[in-house]
Amino acid sequence: MPNTKIVHVPHLGGIDAAYQMPQPYDASKPTLVLVNSFTTSSELYRSQYANKDLTSVMNLLAIELLGHGQTRTKSPNWTYWDTAIMNLQVLDALSVQGPIFVLGTSQGGWITTRMALLAPDRITGIIPLGTSMDYESERTRKLGCWDGASACTGPIDEWTVKQAVAGDWAPNPGFCGFLIDVGFGKGCAGDVRDYWRKEIQANYQGDEGRKRARMAAVNLRERDGLHGRLVDVRCPVLWLHGTADVVYSVANAEEEIKLFVNSPDARLQVVKDGQHFLSFSHPAEVDKALREFVLRYS
Repeated sequence: MPNTKIVHVPHLGGIDAAYQMPQPYDASKPTLVLVNSFTTSSELYRSQYANKDLTSVMNLLAIELLGHGQTRTKSPNWTYWDTAIMNLQVLDALSVQGPIFVLGTSQGGWITTRMALLAPDRITGIIPLGTSMDYESERTRKLGCWDGASACTGPIDEWTVKQAVAGDWAPNPGFCGFLIDVGFGKGCAGDVRDYWRKEIQANYQGDEGRKRARMAAVNLRERDGLHGRLVDVRCPVLWLHGTADVVYSVANAEEEIKLFVNSPDARLQVVKDGQHFLSFSHPAEVDKALREFVLRYS
């Protein structure tokens, strides 16, 4: 059974938003919202939930994006902006107050920025991991980022069908293997590979799962860039990026961190040998940096 709870919020005509909060909410502590990467779930942050150095000084609240984990809506279409609005409504529904920080991996990274743009009075700071603030552009590819448009087109085409698929449908092992390779690293442990293959396939079952997986991939391929909006981010930014990230490059991060010109403190911290899913591959480095950041600005 999933470890998530459900809270209903009104956006898009109604969303059942899935979240994990490993410890009871403590209004005296700041809150760190955690946003997972493409086709993963809130289980991506299991090591953070278990870290008492974090949970002793902050509330951890992982919210699964639209199209991910156990989050559900009747709307057949949505964007990353919709997830950012949903997340803000989850904070309202759970009566979260005080300093609020947002950490996000890959697609979660541009969700952190969208939340800061939509609610500058509520978001105290953001911590994007292994991400990009651009669309899937030629500029980023020239800087060593992946060809996201090509990577997403195969699954989108495969998952676009005229008739409903069978109830036992799930993403094929090839897709799961690719996601695991680029996110956790080709050398990740066998138990990690087995767990995430099962998790991805369990979260996307039958025709309803196919539709959610397809829309998640469409969002990744066709999202809007944020370069022109970054001037409006006025909270501190701590961008963490691994040198072994095969999706988005350190070179791109070095360029884009400079675009947060009105942030009082926008810093890039590079983690040697860090994978794309950096909080998983290098939890000690990530947890230490985010703890210091949250305590500094709370």
